[in-house]
Amino acid sequence: MNQTATPDEADRHPATQVRRHLLIGTGAIARAHASAVAAERPRAAVTYAVDVDQTRAAEFAARHDVPRWGTDLAEALDTRPDLAHICTPPGSHVPLALQCLQAGVPVLLEKPPALSLAEMDELLAASEHTGVDVAVVFQHRFGPAGRRLSRLLAEGALGRPLVATCDTLWFRAPEYFAVPWRGKWEVEGGGPTMGHGIHQFDLLLTLMGRWSEVSAMAGRLARDTATEDVSTALVRFDNGALATLVNSLLSPRQTSALRIDTERATVEVEHLYGYTDTDWRLTPAPGEEAVLDLWQVGDGDVTSGHPHQLAEILNAMDAGEPLPVTLREARDTLELIAAIYASAFTGAIVRRGEIGPGHPFYTRMDGTGAPWCKTAEVES
Repeated sequence: MNQTATPDEADRHPATQVRRHLLIGTGAIARAHASAVAAERPRAAVTYAVDVDQTRAAEFAARHDVPRWGTDLAEALDTRPDLAHICTPPGSHVPLALQCLQAGVPVLLEKPPALSLAEMDELLAASEHTGVDVAVVFQHRFGPAGRRLSRLLAEGALGRPLVATCDTLWFRAPEYFAVPWRGKWEVEGGGPTMGHGIHQFDLLLTLMGRWSEVSAMAGRLARDTATEDVSTALVRFDNGALATLVNSLLSPRQTSALRIDTERATVEVEHLYGYTDTDWRLTPAPGEEAVLDLWQVGDGDVTSGHPHQLAEILNAMDAGEPLPVTLREARDTLELIAAIYASAFTGAIVRRGEIGPGHPFYTRMDGTGAPWCKTAEVES
């Protein structure tokens, strides 16, 4: 079923003046996407919203001034939007993205982009075959302070990165998992390692470079889920740097924290769901006080989030360039997650490039099976 606004409403955003955005899924995260598009007026507007729940789609459209809404994705794609935002539960990401690619519509895909490396490679192949771009939402790359640090590290201005810590310590009560698709491998793809820490992982990799090997542990300690509720990992990078990664949904004092120690300074940030410049701190090494001049704090009210990445996507579209973050970039982050699970569940060190076709963790993040699931099977 489809509903169309009155001509006056539709004329508010003439297609000749704006890039038309289709939102697929109108749940909580879709509100962030709608707000990001609204911030880019007049060069962008949400012109269509699709949801399996007609009432929810209509309510979302009314709240965000979207002229058309419905439940039929094929019908929405026939309107030839310039970008489709996929804001649905993780298990539907790849099938919906494939449908968009077949229709020739570029995609902005929420995290996690796929449930497995196999799914990711299927989507990569389809994107390359159709020539239609897919970008993945990793918005923490695009905050002003994150961009500044990325540039300084790339230029070598802070010296070599040596040590890092990357913590996503959040709290989710048991009621959080009452939503049918949460806490299940086949629908969500994993626990906090997959669905929560992924943003911090991506920022870490953007700053530190390629990872080379992982040793990890994971547990289901307090929540009635099939997936883990906590994980820890040790990561070695190609440049020799070492990092610890901790992910939890059991931590009452919630924080998202990233720290990088280089030869000349410690740079760190602590926030929750998005950082501002004032959330960052640079501490020079003894005798290296000159690096303070490299760190110019900007607007403390500007939070890292969807608007920064969407602005860069629109700039790329205007310039005819690939949409950031590309699927190949996002695959690197997803491969790290697969390696964490593989190491945690097998006890082995897992190296980059090791998980491919034929490997048990290529098609499912739980691979050979979570240890707690095996214990439950034996006891029953």
